[in-house]
Amino acid sequence: MDLSAINPVLLIASLMVAATPLLLAAIGELVVEKAGVLNLGVEGMMIVGAISGFAIAVETGSPWLGFLAAAVGGAALSLLFVVLTQVALANQVASGLALTLFGLGLSSLMGQSYVGVKPPRMAELHIPGLSDMPVLGPILFSHDPVLYLGVAIIAAVWAVLKFTRVGLILRAVGENHDAAHALGYKVVRIRIAAIAFGGACAGLGGAYISLIRVPQWTEGMTAGVGWIALALVVFASWKPWRVLLGAYLFGGVTVVQLNLQAAGVAIPVEYLAMSPYLVTILVLVILSADKSSAPAALGRIFHASH
Repeated sequence: MDLSAINPVLLIASLMVAATPLLLAAIGELVVEKAGVLNLGVEGMMIVGAISGFAIAVETGSPWLGFLAAAVGGAALSLLFVVLTQVALANQVASGLALTLFGLGLSSLMGQSYVGVKPPRMAELHIPGLSDMPVLGPILFSHDPVLYLGVAIIAAVWAVLKFTRVGLILRAVGENHDAAHALGYKVVRIRIAAIAFGGACAGLGGAYISLIRVPQWTEGMTAGVGWIALALVVFASWKPWRVLLGAYLFGGVTVVQLNLQAAGVAIPVEYLAMSPYLVTILVLVILSADKSSAPAALGRIFHASH
């Protein structure tokens, strides 16, 4: 066992990378749930985003086009959820689970010819002066642009929900859709927009895994990140900045367990691999007592004639 092999600066920098797919998927799901919709299909949208982004990046040679395709792919799959829950008024839990299973199967079919292929690499940002700083440079100023985009999306969602009329209407729909409808707001349209945004964010998160974090395509490579993103929204009490903190906490646990494995810590690898999920369960158990911050209409079906 050699703990001196673990570099704390690289540890924190890799923690931020590990947290980014989770952060992107969770902030999208937070917006969906703020609108009163529970979409359990995050994992399915992430894996479809992962293969859509990977395929387009490989075929065009542009990682940016790959990320765009991933956002479109995730949003397109979320429209299937829209048809089921907002048009056919199907059960949201069952529809979300079906979406995940469908996404996993579709991505497996789409990705058959991409196994073992290397995607084009996205250049890291180099900010003269800042990137060269000791300690802070590698941690804060030497990442890929999508990592910073994820933090910017969190800031934007927080600002929109807190300070704008759009955010107020979205929260009103999530708290009491009948009252919002009575005031003349188009509840279904607002929810469709929120679901599509959530799908696009999940697609970006999936592409981040396949193009940057693990630059390759393997079947089922999201490996439960979508489910943890769902748990993270609850952990964050539906508050954007807590999503950021929760994603970094989980990213930290994931990176630490990988570093401990590499350092040869005398704990069975299986226990270390389980640790991020155990932490997630523990946090959820502790926080489940406080349901007061959940949107009041979450998961309830809306029909305009009600």
